[in-house]
Amino acid sequence: MKTIEKVKPQPTGSTMSETVAPAVGNELFVHNMRLLWRLDSDLALRIDAVADDERFELEPTRSGAWTARAKSPDGASTYLHSRHDPFAEAKRWADAIDIEDKFCIVVGGFGLGYHIRALFDRLRGDAFIVCTEPSIALIATALSCVDLTEVLASKRFVILTDTDKSRLHAQLQPHSTLIMLGAQFARHAPSVRLNERAHAAIHGSITEFVTFSRMTLLTLIGNARITCKNISRNLASYVTTPPLDILRDRFRGNPGVVISAGPSLSKNIDQLAALKGHAVLCAVQTALRPLMKRGVVPDFVTSLDFHEMSRKFFEDVGDLSATHLVAEPKATWHVIDNYPGPVSLLDNTWARLVIGDELGARGGLTAGATVSHLAFYLAVYMGCDPIIFVGQDLAFTGHVFYVPGVEIHRSWRGEINRFNSMEQKEWDRIARNRSILRRVHGADGTNLFTDELLFTYLEQFEKDIAAVPCQVINATEGGARIRGTTAMTLADATDRFCQKAVDPTRFAYRDSIRAHDETMLEPTRKQLQNRIAELDGVVHLCEEMLGLLEELKGLIDDPDRFNKRLIRVDELRTKVHREARAYQIVNAATQISEFRRFSADRRIEAAGADSADRAKRQIARDIEFMTGVADGARDVKPMLIEALARVENPPWKSKGAAPPA
Repeated sequence: MKTIEKVKPQPTGSTMSETVAPAVGNELFVHNMRLLWRLDSDLALRIDAVADDERFELEPTRSGAWTARAKSPDGASTYLHSRHDPFAEAKRWADAIDIEDKFCIVVGGFGLGYHIRALFDRLRGDAFIVCTEPSIALIATALSCVDLTEVLASKRFVILTDTDKSRLHAQLQPHSTLIMLGAQFARHAPSVRLNERAHAAIHGSITEFVTFSRMTLLTLIGNARITCKNISRNLASYVTTPPLDILRDRFRGNPGVVISAGPSLSKNIDQLAALKGHAVLCAVQTALRPLMKRGVVPDFVTSLDFHEMSRKFFEDVGDLSATHLVAEPKATWHVIDNYPGPVSLLDNTWARLVIGDELGARGGLTAGATVSHLAFYLAVYMGCDPIIFVGQDLAFTGHVFYVPGVEIHRSWRGEINRFNSMEQKEWDRIARNRSILRRVHGADGTNLFTDELLFTYLEQFEKDIAAVPCQVINATEGGARIRGTTAMTLADATDRFCQKAVDPTRFAYRDSIRAHDETMLEPTRKQLQNRIAELDGVVHLCEEMLGLLEELKGLIDDPDRFNKRLIRVDELRTKVHREARAYQIVNAATQISEFRRFSADRRIEAAGADSADRAKRQIARDIEFMTGVADGARDVKPMLIEALARVENPPWKSKGAAPPA
């Protein structure tokens, strides 16, 4: 919980010193570069390689500052800044930018940095600037003549020079929540005119990152409660099934095939049976039914979907006793409880919070955005090389969603007639999302429709592929182009990589991991009992704090009494810190409360209000947050009570019994 500051007299204000015109010289460049090395060492290295004669030619202005003349692609000559007073011009430019409720300003064009410095002076709180500038020579010129040390030292400034996805994600990811709170695009026209196309490409990549971040955040907040509910109900299986460690590098040097359920899978699904024993087959749960129908029994199947409907993917598909299920603990317990083959659940932070690291720590993979991502991470973890994608469309190839025969097609059968075909149902589903449709480059060079969600998955794949050491082959023969992969037909990939048999002894581990280790149940039971008691304590603390906050609302105009009551707030805050584990458990299940608190904190800092108004905002923030925490604790407690019941009566001992409501 954040501190509420004491009410104090409003400050009288302060004045800013006049800007001093910079000089050109190595000393200023060194000062700027010293800070840039800390901010972005790769960019600093590239700037350091710029020769003096490659920099832009500077001209003095009437104010004593510097400007630069440059030629645009059409041959026209343009000044990057005023020939009279670049500082005054930059201030006018910055003052025209709407920064109200904006925490990220994306500026196209670095120029000599005057406008960057002027805009930075206007920002409050944690707001930050992203500047796009493809010209390394221009940045080097700016650092030699304009003092940007305050901007570079702030850690609230990002420079993007190209569309490299890995670098862009690495630089923007730490700021993703602030970007979600409010982003504003601005343009320094003279700089942008020097390379319109490159600036547009970088801005497009930023927009794609924003889309990716927004979808990730909305998914996290929207699914938080059901995710924790599933994890709690899977705890008995989580502690008694073998961790994933047994699979690390087990298939090093063998090809792995990641089989997804995109529409292009129908082109080569019949070729997959011949790969059994010559490659490690990792299938997603949605592809399981069409595969099993053709006699293709995958070596591994991945699951992470939280919805109960996922159980349908595994029902009446055939013998799965030799297929290893690798699932996230957030997957619906209906799948985990009833799966007939070996099961491994991934490491999970919330599970470890609930039962402790000693019981809960597991070898794990990166949490998958989809079952396809999880299958890819599994193949990497097992050491497969190359990894071959099949059915990984990430777009609407042939204007359909899925390969024929998936579970959703079975559910549509009652609606199919001569006026409403399966293909029409597929197209209707796509058309309903027309507001979020977009075009992407297809693997065959054509353009295809996809939507924001699939595009987010594509972005994640491209980021992941760039980070792995193995070769990735896209043998989907359709769908979106996936950067970082080598496209070829499945037949060619088979001829080139899958001629040697996989050593069958590498699968022998399965026979030893089928039984549950029930010695883990009793210590898990004790941990759950402790967490339930701690949640009761959280509710009690929240209720007392809420009563005190309501009292403080009426004391804002009475600073003496207000500040005296803050003593009790500090006492309760100390108790809150002692219950940090319980709060983390609750906040993970009610992400929206934490997000709102984060948002409120940023807006309070940006508002720059006087002490009394600031105190009102802080109290309102804390009332909303503590109410959310209390409600969250009341919501989580039944989950842990149900988890306790399942630990005391494990699901594998009551097969056939109806699952809990």
